[in-house]
Amino acid sequence: MKKNTKPKADMLFEISWEVCNKVGGIFTVLSSKARHMQKRYRNGYYLVGPYFEEKSRAVFKEEHVPEKYKNICEQLKKEGIICHFGFWLIKGEPKVILIDFKDLWPKIDNIKKELWESFKLDSLNSPYDFDEPVLWSWAVGNLIERLSEVHNDKKIVVQAHEWLSGPAILYLKKNNSKVSTVFTTHATTLGRTLAGHGADLYSIIEKINPDEEAHKYGVQAKHSMEKISAVSADVFTTVSQVTAMEAEYILGKKADVILPNGLDMTKFPSFEETAFKHKKYRNKLRQFVLYYFFPYYKIDLENTLFYFTASRYEFHNKGLDIFIDSLSKLNDKMKKNKSKKTVVVFFFIPTGIAGINPEITEAREAFRDVKDLLEEEEDDIKENLLYAVASGERISEKSIFDKGFIFEIKRKLLRLKSKSGVAPLSTHKILDIENDPIIKAFKKAGLENKEEDKVKVIFYPIYLTGADGLGDLDYYQSIQACHLGIFPSYYEPWGYTPLETAALGVASLTSNLSGFGKYFYDDLHNKKVPGIYILDIENQKKEKMIKDFIDIIYKYTLFTKKKRIDNKIQARKVAFMADWKNFVINYVEAHNLAIEKNK
Repeated sequence: MKKNTKPKADMLFEISWEVCNKVGGIFTVLSSKARHMQKRYRNGYYLVGPYFEEKSRAVFKEEHVPEKYKNICEQLKKEGIICHFGFWLIKGEPKVILIDFKDLWPKIDNIKKELWESFKLDSLNSPYDFDEPVLWSWAVGNLIERLSEVHNDKKIVVQAHEWLSGPAILYLKKNNSKVSTVFTTHATTLGRTLAGHGADLYSIIEKINPDEEAHKYGVQAKHSMEKISAVSADVFTTVSQVTAMEAEYILGKKADVILPNGLDMTKFPSFEETAFKHKKYRNKLRQFVLYYFFPYYKIDLENTLFYFTASRYEFHNKGLDIFIDSLSKLNDKMKKNKSKKTVVVFFFIPTGIAGINPEITEAREAFRDVKDLLEEEEDDIKENLLYAVASGERISEKSIFDKGFIFEIKRKLLRLKSKSGVAPLSTHKILDIENDPIIKAFKKAGLENKEEDKVKVIFYPIYLTGADGLGDLDYYQSIQACHLGIFPSYYEPWGYTPLETAALGVASLTSNLSGFGKYFYDDLHNKKVPGIYILDIENQKKEKMIKDFIDIIYKYTLFTKKKRIDNKIQARKVAFMADWKNFVINYVEAHNLAIEKNK
């Protein structure tokens, strides 16, 4: 594949439910890739999404409808389709068309009837979350068909992301449009459903009947849309080798091109900045950890490493089961070997909560009291210290602090160190704590935050905004504060988290059942300093997986600071390999292939 491959298309319409509408990972794919697509397609590049007034207001700058499209938009408006032209307020400000489709609802049954008659797509009794994107995407197909008539001298490609955009392709095929089409699945509906129900997808995938399983789990309409869109498009693509294999079995279609997900590395700090920010945010996280544990027992922060995981709450899919089991054995191993290190592991995984744990609120206020007193006396303390040093006086408690301060600080410290027992497992009150899989797994694994435990766990079950009243770090800042990110997924079509972690200069671990891990496995597996460790869990027994897992995360506790820095540097190098400027060419190849096939 040549990096200088030129697009054969004059115009590209990239369609997704997540254009100006953040729902999941595809939003990141589109927004981080957009400026690179603009470089390739220039004024011929449009993103097309749904119009939701409240969501669009903050990210969409509306402009007048271009003169050449006014007649089309007026005709569509009479049919219940309102087109909003403008720009997405992200880097590069790409051109966007957002479709308001709410007036189309009376036509939903007719549209589904057409899909059945033309494609045998069974959507009888389909739910609202199927019907809504079908209405929108069918309208998109209608718009693009008419735009192609205005530009009948242009080569046009449409790329539709996920089943939600599939109807646009089906509309164009039904109307024998000359527009070339690419359909991209980021994860099959059935694959995600089966994995979400605890199935080891890749060990059973050859044995299942996909259509029967889709009916069994009530996702037959989405599965059918995905399958028919993949078969009908001129070119079918997926985001990884893992998903390509999954799609071949589940959709009965082999991927024509693999489109790995990248990052726009210009948005991430330089390595020098990451070193500075790691220290800054680590110190902030240390303060949080101090008052989290100090009411119960002391913790040596200078010898403490911060590990973390961050994901949707998919207990098996994200490998949280083997992660927690491995932490249990890591705890045993560190105690047995009398390790001087402590590992604090954060689980940044949102779930239902009922406020901050009151014990932590009390400790936070007591800690702030101590901190405020120190800040009030800071100038006097510095002056006393300077005088003692300059005069050659022996530095002692009495020479630095006056009696009143010593009394007051001891009183406040007594208030802070006021608890007996063990530190809590969660920062917040979990709504259904008795049945919460993470809390249950902690307890079963013996991870109870006892003083003698070398591995401490903190379930942090909220979205990281930077203003939560606890760590007060946002998502990227929390990553930068840590030493190692851990993402041992069983089911992960691509996996942005280890890539983002690497881009922020933090080492990580992922699995070769994630698309990202599979893509880089041969390059990084068994490398002395990989930066990103890739756990081999494909066709491995659980005992072997956990053994390998422990070897990696225990070895990391033994690393010198220099060895950890070497891994940070390597992680950044891997992230640069996945820059969109390297990966975007795959998209161009897919579009060019669609034009060749549609001749």
